Amino acid sequence: MITPYTIAIADDHPLFRSALKQALSQGFPEATLLEADSMLSLQTLVRQCQNLDLILLDLMMPGADGLSGLIYLRSHHPAIPVAVVSASEDQSVIQQVMNQGAAGFIPKSAPLPLINKALTCIFNGEIWLPEQYANQTTSTSPEIHNVTDKLASLTPQQYRVLIMMTEGLLNKQIAFDLGVSEATIKAHATAIFKKLNVRNRTQAVILMKQLAVKLPELNTANAS
Repeated sequence: MITPYTIAIADDHPLFRSALKQALSQGFPEATLLEADSMLSLQTLVRQCQNLDLILLDLMMPGADGLSGLIYLRSHHPAIPVAVVSASEDQSVIQQVMNQGAAGFIPKSAPLPLINKALTCIFNGEIWLPEQYANQTTSTSPEIHNVTDKLASLTPQQYRVLIMMTEGLLNKQIAFDLGVSEATIKAHATAIFKKLNVRNRTQAVILMKQLAVKLPELNTANAS
């Protein structure tokens, strides 16, 4: 009997989402494939869908510049496996991802049979890495651990507000988008700054940038 998995594809590149959906539909024809083009839309999708079996997460998309999206998902939705799918194959990036609790790391360059193998392993409760990286280890810096703990302490709504802050939105814009009062956003901001142990927006954004990952082998700024 084929298990009807529900898989969320989170990537801001529509062509890649389309290609991955086509690939997954061949390897897992009974699967329900959902899409998100930003961390905010993924957050909404996860909240609305109660039966997600896997999230395929891009490292670099709006609201998830590096590890922050993965940290949020592992903190607030630990029961949902998250596999990172990225154009980066840098060992330090892969190890940071795995240290944050990812169920696997799948290069975007991986051929279809390898992607299907990776997902099958993850659905079986295993951790999957490309063979050449499986036995390599790199420790995560104390600074990253510190930021991770702080970010994990935010509520889902506080995280949404923080994402919008990092995108440069003003309090009144955030309030409008979330359908709440500006006073509510100011209260969220105060709580965020306290939990992150910062004084203002600028320091909060700088803290978030510590979770960004570098993709040294890529030539385009928006590739991920």
